[in-house]
Amino acid sequence: MLAAYAETVSADDPLSGLVVGERPQPEQRDGWTVLPVVAAGLNHHDLWSLRGVGLPQERLPMILGCDAVVRHPEHGEVVVLPVVTGTPGWADDITLDPRRSLLSELHQGTLAERVAVPDGHWAPRPDHLSAVEAAALSTTWLTAYRMLFRNAAVRPGDTVLVQGAGGGVATALVQLGAAAGLNVWVTSRDEGKAERALGLGAQQAFATGERLPARVDAVLESVGAATWSHSVNALRPGGTIVICGATSGDAPERAELTKIFFKQLRVVGSTMGTLAELRQLCSFVTATALRPVLDRTYPLDRTAEALAQLESGHVVGKIGIEVA
Repeated sequence: MLAAYAETVSADDPLSGLVVGERPQPEQRDGWTVLPVVAAGLNHHDLWSLRGVGLPQERLPMILGCDAVVRHPEHGEVVVLPVVTGTPGWADDITLDPRRSLLSELHQGTLAERVAVPDGHWAPRPDHLSAVEAAALSTTWLTAYRMLFRNAAVRPGDTVLVQGAGGGVATALVQLGAAAGLNVWVTSRDEGKAERALGLGAQQAFATGERLPARVDAVLESVGAATWSHSVNALRPGGTIVICGATSGDAPERAELTKIFFKQLRVVGSTMGTLAELRQLCSFVTATALRPVLDRTYPLDRTAEALAQLESGHVVGKIGIEVA
């Protein structure tokens, strides 16, 4: 079957280890179902994998990809939950399993014509979405949904700040937050991305690091070091920072610990989501008629070109991959 996979890894030249070519089809095994992939999507996780982060040499070759809509013989097209438990009998929140992984880390990923998925790890595709749109819900939108509705502790009418408008998670946060009745503010170094966020429902846009007109109830943070001090200073006393990543690095010049304890701020880490949250997300998207923003879509055999586009940073929303 055709697949996009990491044959080697390179911290300096990640795309050099990517191959788009033939791989063996996944084998059926207990507790898993092999299903045809209809559509997939790209995440920065794929680039980190090609750099060798979380993907050591001994696991290669590894098919990349976390996002997918697959075709189930009984349920039709379904959105895949890519989180896989690693602890036998784990019954708690799957994201808290210390041995959890994502598809494409220990198990072959979704950028292929077929993928093996743990039984039941899926939710019905919202009818108004195309398969490639719905694939965005697997990782990026699920991450944003958990950040907002589980970890930010905000309610309709509250104000949230999304750092770094334009990325997949940030764009999903804007759309979800606006649909839920939040006042969404964004920051960006790129005026075009800021304007796009305003068109998707953000109320105000600011330059990165710009002083805000008022304190916010929560900050949704995925940038890391470059925006950390601004995030802390943007919060009202008792406010919350929810952080799901650190694309600019995880070592800010100022940790702002004094402000964090004096203002009694909450700092909450957030990673992916559960199967229940994926199903809630799909229901919410259906009820609000939201559509994930696709920057562009490529066929599977042009995954190298698609990953190069993602690496360039000139992306608003998601890059989708059409498979079947």
